[in-house]
Amino acid sequence: MSLKTHQLLQKKKKIILELWMKNQLADEGLREDLISNEELRMQSEELIDALIGNLSGANFTNLDSEEWNPVIEILGGIAITRARQGFSPRETGNFVFSLKEAILEVLQGEIPNDAKALYAESTKINRLMDNLSVVTFETFIKGREEVILRQTDEITEISTPVIRVWDGILALPIIGTLDSARTQIVMENLLQEIVETGSSIAILDISGVPAVDSLVAQHLIKTVSATRLMGAECIISGIRPEIAQTVVHLGIDLSNIITKATLASALAYSFRAMRLEVRKINSLQKN
Repeated sequence: MSLKTHQLLQKKKKIILELWMKNQLADEGLREDLISNEELRMQSEELIDALIGNLSGANFTNLDSEEWNPVIEILGGIAITRARQGFSPRETGNFVFSLKEAILEVLQGEIPNDAKALYAESTKINRLMDNLSVVTFETFIKGREEVILRQTDEITEISTPVIRVWDGILALPIIGTLDSARTQIVMENLLQEIVETGSSIAILDISGVPAVDSLVAQHLIKTVSATRLMGAECIISGIRPEIAQTVVHLGIDLSNIITKATLASALAYSFRAMRLEVRKINSLQKN
């Protein structure tokens, strides 16, 4: 970019900011529920100060230079924040695109009679802003991936609760697919609860598992083995007819594991194993 154009943009920085804010506030997709106008203006001012300060001929096309680090850091921080707040990629991208429109509008107004110079400077601005848009999208995607991973971990924790159904009896209902990572969480939660409660029986209920294949069966066997090493007996409940057929068809040996069709059956077995008796009282005796 020529020194003359650079000085022009420096001089017109406030006008560019106002045009940019006007573009953003006029956007129908503006998320006023996620960001206030004051915060939006603060982000815009911070970025435009850093950006125009770097529009010199020496470093204009080299975003890898250290001089561009402040701009990249500001954009990255905004993209990460918006990913966590729930902005869409389009809404985040418009933040940069609307700035490009504002800069180009100022250039067109200030270089009205020199089409060749206007084309050359506009091309440079387009190239620069497109590269900054790529940086913004890349950072936004990383931020969104972090959010998804965190939510996945939270959902996994919630979906593997260890329930103390009776003194000495634990139940762990498993809902959804059981993979290696989730098996590790299941084992850790279950073993920790066995230690804390001193329970001697643990029930793994798989009625919420959509299908059981050889891999899922191996994960269940590992969990049972780990439970036994802690001195507790493990019962697998929720064995539906289709699951039983699949297990037999795959040739999976569960003969050394206690299995029950329902959680109620597993609980009744646990009561008998612990020499407990639960009786139904049909009527209350009157005093």
